[in-house]
Amino acid sequence: MRLRQEGRTEEVVRRLIEVIDLGLFAEGEQLPSESELAMQFGVATVTLREALAYLRERGVIETRRGRNGGSFVCPPVEISEELLFSRLTEMSALELRDLCDEHIAISGTAARLAAKRSAPEHHTRLEHYISALGEASTRLERRRADARFHIEIAVAAQSVRLTHAEMSLQAEIGELLWIPIEGAQSPEAVQQEHRAIADAIVAGDTNLAGALAEAHVTRGIKRLIDLRLNLLAQEEE
Repeated sequence: MRLRQEGRTEEVVRRLIEVIDLGLFAEGEQLPSESELAMQFGVATVTLREALAYLRERGVIETRRGRNGGSFVCPPVEISEELLFSRLTEMSALELRDLCDEHIAISGTAARLAAKRSAPEHHTRLEHYISALGEASTRLERRRADARFHIEIAVAAQSVRLTHAEMSLQAEIGELLWIPIEGAQSPEAVQQEHRAIADAIVAGDTNLAGALAEAHVTRGIKRLIDLRLNLLAQEEE
């Protein structure tokens, strides 16, 4: 999580919101101590405290006093469908295409490296999130299981930079991929695609793992582009 420069409160806030939003810190879970977080980010303690104060104001975390006190993650608030529709229509076709190119590069590379470098414990984690997607009953649960599967591939690639890049991409677009509308991706179809990618990684097939990951990302972004066009057409009508 280490940042390149000290004194970047906004960047600390963004990183913490990402990990909380993606479920890397669960509801009710206590965050590491201020000194530990400051050390992980490579910032001064005062900068970390400013970031935590902002998150408290937004209701992302709460602070408890006493022997077992500290900063704890508040229950997540699911983004409304109207806000997601608005966010998608505000994105241009060029933005979505560039986002697709970036995500293909990150996910495809991560999958190929995971097929080379992953260990059995990584395979277990991938299987866990494949199952979690099948068991998910809400949009938030599906989105988090989907995002965590992709993040775990980057972790299995044993690349810190790829992991951070995948986290940022999932935080930026992951919620949009699960907009509940006719023609949206089904959990069962996504689960099957995840399974195929994981099987290729376990088999050590670098080319297949990368190709499947790239195709998976491409299908997801294409659905968003089509959905955006439909929404714009409805507005014109």
